[in-house]
Amino acid sequence: MKDISLLLITGSARHIGEAIASGELTSVEATEWYLKRIQLLNTGVNGLNCVRSISRLALDEAKRADDELAAGRSRGPLHGVPYLVKDNVFTLDGSFASAGASALAEFIPPYEATLVSRLREAGAVLLGKTNLTEFADFVADTMPSEFSGAGGVVRNPLGLQYGRGQGSSVGSAAAVAAGFCAFAIGSETQNSIQAPAIHTSVVGFKPTVGQVSRHGLIPLVPSQDSPGPLTRSVDDALLIFQAIAGPDINDTATLADFSEEARGNKDLQGLRIGIPRRFIADNLNTDDHKAIFNDLLASLSRAGATIVDHCDMPAAEELNAVRSCVFRSEFHESLNRLLASLKPCGMTSMRDIIEWNTSHPEAIPYGQSLLEAAEAAPDIRSAQYINDRRHDVALSLHKGILAALNKGHADVLISPMTVAAKCTGKAGVPVVAIPAGLDSAGLPFGVTVYGAPGHDYAVIYAAKAIENVIGKRVLAHFNVTN
Repeated sequence: MKDISLLLITGSARHIGEAIASGELTSVEATEWYLKRIQLLNTGVNGLNCVRSISRLALDEAKRADDELAAGRSRGPLHGVPYLVKDNVFTLDGSFASAGASALAEFIPPYEATLVSRLREAGAVLLGKTNLTEFADFVADTMPSEFSGAGGVVRNPLGLQYGRGQGSSVGSAAAVAAGFCAFAIGSETQNSIQAPAIHTSVVGFKPTVGQVSRHGLIPLVPSQDSPGPLTRSVDDALLIFQAIAGPDINDTATLADFSEEARGNKDLQGLRIGIPRRFIADNLNTDDHKAIFNDLLASLSRAGATIVDHCDMPAAEELNAVRSCVFRSEFHESLNRLLASLKPCGMTSMRDIIEWNTSHPEAIPYGQSLLEAAEAAPDIRSAQYINDRRHDVALSLHKGILAALNKGHADVLISPMTVAAKCTGKAGVPVVAIPAGLDSAGLPFGVTVYGAPGHDYAVIYAAKAIENVIGKRVLAHFNVTN
């Protein structure tokens, strides 16, 4: 089964789905193979610890997928394909949904996230849940991204550490890179998909806020939160986006009208790519990274793209310096509402979580400074919050991304690593992270491609064309057959 093992470890979700559809592989075989690999490589002293729990229904779902195919029914390209979800997503397989918090470690959700329901409708098989940075990295300002009280330390399969600020979807990124699943679901508020994707050398896609329902996810900042896939190719990100996107009455942000979105170019010919330099790409702190980025742009130019350089954001300097209460205020309000409604593990408010942590200091070795700041934040009805949110959007979107796109008549913008994450997060725009090899120190390098809100397909198609020229995944140390 050597070729099948290689397919399951490094292959795309599309190709795995094709193998299942053709009968070369069954969903049960793929599911059993992934479960065995997780068992062998996830736990123990040298384990990756990126998977927190296994679904007790995984093999049943796989058998159902095989039975449907045997009866001549296919649900599409993801039929029978195994995947993992981040541990802030509600499922009905009996597994916990903790958001990484020890205080919520044994919370069993009473309903299922819309995106999980839609993936089941698409025929995908839920394997289990991945560890994440506790409360999406809003517990303590010194806590590394790899840590959560409920899940412990996630290890990067490239043999690196996830340091501070490398995004909370670390378990999902690590699982995809390590060949534990065909794809995984993460979520992003500011850099929580794109950062772990780049630092783990996989693809990550954060859709426009409102394109994918957040119903059944533990929130951080609802005006910025957006679930999305971590995959081995941009094409897979497109497949999964198509399965999970769409209106949901349980999340009114999805009822926004995105019908006039531009579909965009599907190749580089005629594609105009803007390069925001001032206080964006210029924020790169090494000459090596600057040189790599410029070389990648030269490759795109030779392949037919028009590089608009510079294509700066008028408010970039002001945005770089801005500090607002939006994160703190929205996290406090949204978490309080969820806790008051569901009372998970007896927690009814953020104050309950803080007091529980104070009574269990071993659960918060880095403290809880951000939680305490959020608990004391201005109310979302306050003038300060309202003004801060308006200011964030004005700087990041209207005087930021949209201004740059219009100024350069650009289709998309591209930046190195995650230097644009603050801007793309506050603006709520679609972002694709693409791995692009290694830097001179042997660390993963990548770029992010982003554009106007609602133009998700235009950004994805541009990212596919860009990936074809400069995309280069670094395979994990665990990418060997068992």
